[in-house]
Amino acid sequence: MRREMNDHQRHTPPQRHKPVAPAMLRGGVRCLSLVGLLAGALAIAACDSNVIKHGVQFHEGDLQQVQPGMTQEQVRMNLGTPSTTAVVGTSQAYYYISSTATQTAFMLPTEQDRQVVAVYFSPGGTVERVANYGMKDGRVFDYVSRTTPAPGGKDDGIIKQLFRNLGTKQIFGD
Repeated sequence: MRREMNDHQRHTPPQRHKPVAPAMLRGGVRCLSLVGLLAGALAIAACDSNVIKHGVQFHEGDLQQVQPGMTQEQVRMNLGTPSTTAVVGTSQAYYYISSTATQTAFMLPTEQDRQVVAVYFSPGGTVERVANYGMKDGRVFDYVSRTTPAPGGKDDGIIKQLFRNLGTKQIFGD
């Protein structure tokens, strides 16, 4: 079976595939680069860290409002309800605890700062002193007086520490 050709088909050369125009290639490259840019932006946004704040966040002026001689009720009015309370000796103390942590994507949060504001009351129920403790090298540090409490709660001098047991009866020995 032979196919017959008409006049138009006889005089036109066979068509070949046309080469893709450079403008069409640029459109595909643009689309791919846009998708890549979008994927990169999402990856960077996923690694952004979040700041997590817990507890009572104070400003400098808030703590300066608490003065020695104020009652427990006045302290609660100025600073709010304490995070916890404790009995210290024969008096009471209010503790206001706050912490700031950062968390990146799905990782565990890491604590950046922790502060504990301690309001110590006299046995009569009035403010004796205010201390602002923080996290410094993993130790309790008083930001107000810039001191770290000694173990046992006593700040004995070096001479007293050296000769403390002089004259006391030793358990093991003569």
